[in-house]
Amino acid sequence: LRMLQVKLIVTGDDFGYCPRRNQGIVDCFLAGAVSNVSLLVNGSAAADAAKLARRHNIPIGLHANLSEGSPVCEVLKTNSSLLNQDGFFHGKMGFRTALSKGLLNMSEVKQELKAQVELFHELTGHLPPHMDGHQHIHVLPEVRHVFAEVLQEYGIKYTRVPIEPGLHKCDWIPPSLMDFYLGVEEDSFNTVDVFTRHGIRWPDIYIGLSTMGKNMSVSNIWSAIDTAIVEFMSKASLPAHPTPQSRTVTIELMVHPGYPSVPPVGGCGDGPDDFSQSWERLHELQTLIKPELQSHYKTRNIQLCSFKDL
Repeated sequence: LRMLQVKLIVTGDDFGYCPRRNQGIVDCFLAGAVSNVSLLVNGSAAADAAKLARRHNIPIGLHANLSEGSPVCEVLKTNSSLLNQDGFFHGKMGFRTALSKGLLNMSEVKQELKAQVELFHELTGHLPPHMDGHQHIHVLPEVRHVFAEVLQEYGIKYTRVPIEPGLHKCDWIPPSLMDFYLGVEEDSFNTVDVFTRHGIRWPDIYIGLSTMGKNMSVSNIWSAIDTAIVEFMSKASLPAHPTPQSRTVTIELMVHPGYPSVPPVGGCGDGPDDFSQSWERLHELQTLIKPELQSHYKTRNIQLCSFKDL
């Protein structure tokens, strides 16, 4: 594997969620531990996040959100199928339930996704080079088609397809969460054709479910990367006589570093959630900035980059 060049995109999700999340992600970027961020435009600190990205030259894409907080499209804020009786999005599981019952209007989904791209453009001065979904809503049935259409319309080339090699063997993930992850995986498999048809691309390898929150450790990140590369190489057809430049593998590692939110500050209109207030965010931050992780990247010919470097 030494001949292999690996391009690793370490994406800090939920940029814009709250000032303490923003600060944590920026600290990680400045430490060389995060190379890319995904912005929640409906986050309470989104405008601040966009300013920080500009100030520090942080590569930034869009974390499309249809499940947490409030829509950004004015028309949909009062009366829409995307809202529950409290006037907020349905939530991570609520969104999935409403979708499976046929209660969500796909033209409203499209309207909100486009409004989020437009707001991203307004905040950052450019279109997002990549766009994925908060809580993986972008790979859900029906939504995946609309999502792909929006990306194609705006010429957004890259997304995320959360199929993680070796996930099934991760026995530290509690069964309820594993069920959710395997659902995400199944939805992702069914999304590949749709995204491919629309000319959308994504990195060769995705990692991030098995390394989230308290489960993150340097060795855990390492074994996830190794497992994924080995599996990928066994499936990829390689030239008989590889030259050092013969193969570049691209990986996206999804991370959620930050300093824990302190309510009521934060969230996307309805305050910060439990994960955001927990010590697990700080644990991710502290793990990612460890020097041994950085030095490991160097010895393994792993280059940190962003989507626009692919």
